[in-house]
Amino acid sequence: MSGTWKTKYGTRRVRHDPPTLEEAIAAARGLTDDVEEQVDFAASLMGLPLDEVRAEVLKTASPRHKPADTIAFTGRAGAQRTVIVERKPTRRLAAARSA
Repeated sequence: MSGTWKTKYGTRRVRHDPPTLEEAIAAARGLTDDVEEQVDFAASLMGLPLDEVRAEVLKTASPRHKPADTIAFTGRAGAQRTVIVERKPTRRLAAARSA
């Protein structure tokens, strides 16, 4: 299906947002604890050189005591598993609100 099509309610478009490097690194961290595997995984997702991704992975390395993102495993035992990684961004309030 193309990116734009017509419906009885008007023209509809599919928005395509490629992942950011930070999102690729978060996905890699959710799959493995090995830093080199995280670098390889994130680089393959983004199509970037390993050295550039390695610098970002090491720069954004999180301390061990930080609480992990929510990870849920769904499905029956013995069947192929679906992994859902959920990241909830913090709410940003306006610095100055007029009353």
